[in-house]
Amino acid sequence: MAQIDYFMVTISPYTYLAGLELEEIAARHGAQVVYRPFALGKVFEATGTLPPPQRHPSRQAYRLKDLARCAAASGLPINVTPRYWPVNPVPSCAAVIAAQEAGQGDVGALAHGLLAACWAEERDISDEAEVKACMSAAGVDPSLLDSRLLASVEQFERNTALALEKGVFGAPSYVVGDELFWGHDRLGQLDAHLAAL
Repeated sequence: MAQIDYFMVTISPYTYLAGLELEEIAARHGAQVVYRPFALGKVFEATGTLPPPQRHPSRQAYRLKDLARCAAASGLPINVTPRYWPVNPVPSCAAVIAAQEAGQGDVGALAHGLLAACWAEERDISDEAEVKACMSAAGVDPSLLDSRLLASVEQFERNTALALEKGVFGAPSYVVGDELFWGHDRLGQLDAHLAAL
């Protein structure tokens, strides 16, 4: 069984725009998705990438147009300038990690629910109550956020180190063996790669 290491962060708009296509691709090929929420800011710093608010105005303007176009193409609603962004991603990323490690609920639905909360529903996913509401909606026991917080934060840090080791420089990124696919618009290439294995 192929393993897809899914390097994602719950405040990334392009991760949101991937929707649940990764999960559909994995199911089609019998592949396993390992969700690896990571500290994108640390990876940006290590790889020389400026965070969006610090980029040149022309890049910032283009990014907003691109997000709107990609959302329209995918049929997903989006607010390209959400009220609660950027926010601390650790609580929501910890929830994804805790759910995966406990084997509870639908981890893909949880991840997408948190992303949608940020990018389509004007909810603050740095707020514990909002995170726990998303956990409940995905069939995950919200108390996991409390009982597994420290272990999940430690895994978050390990995921960040692994991302750098694997050559990840942005989100979403999908790694199968030594092959890296960056961006929601590369899911077709991932699909073809899995088909060829």
